[in-house]
Formats: sequence, structure tokens, C-alpha cells
Amino acid sequence: MGSYVEINDTLQLTTEQGFPVDILDLEKHRKSAVKLSDVADRIFEFNDKPSARIFQLDPVRVYYVHNINGKWLFWGRVFIQSQHIHKKLGPDGSWKEGDWVTSGTYKIIDIYDPAYQEAFTRHEAPLDRNYFIS
Repeated sequence: MGSYVEINDTLQLTTEQGFPVDILDLEKHRKSAVKLSDVADRIFEFNDKPSARIFQLDPVRVYYVHNINGKWLFWGRVFIQSQHIHKKLGPDGSWKEGDWVTSGTYKIIDIYDPAYQEAFTRHEAPLDRNYFIS
């Protein structure tokens, strides 16, 4: 008997999982770049990442990605502040073996300027999930 735990260096979030679209919006960012000072010292939450995951811990950087309809848009880097792995329970309280989710908190430590954001995303996102490649 074994177990499966992923080790991640990228925090890739949908809006539903907690990506802060009210602050990090690409069109607004292109018009007036979001600055690190705009989010300094804020702690953000993420919830219900599928599977049991361990993210690299502060002081090691974790890449920060918004998953928009399956396409990845890199925004910068974060430090993980906490993480919690728990069973994903059904509405009736039942649990399917192996069905785990990961939640936690993070601090944004770097926001890419719009030109670098596009270049980085084009270079680093998988081709089938790259926001800038159809």
C-alpha cells in the first residue's frame, strides 16, 4: 500500500480556488501595472486544490499562476505561509479513498510587469495550457 503526494513549485489557481481577480486583472495590469506595494504584507488564501500537495516552503519561491479556463497566465512569485491537506467529503459526509484537497495561505513577493509576464508565460507555460498560445 502506498500514497500519492505531489510536490509543487507552482501555485496555479482558478478564480474559484482563490485567485484574487479583483486585484490581478490582466487588462487593468496592462494599462496600469500592479505594483508589489499594492499587495505588500497581505496574506491570501487558496482552497480545494485537487489532490494532496506539498508546496515549496518560505523562503523558497513558488511561481504564481492564474488558471483561466485551463490556460495558464503567470503573475509572479509567492511564499507559501501555510498549507493544509484534508479529505474531500461528499455532501453526505462520505469519502472516496484517495480523494484529498489542499488549501493554504500565501504572500505575493513579486509581480511581473506586463511585458515580462507575457514573455515568461509564453516561455514557461505548457503549450496546451499557455494563455498566449491558442
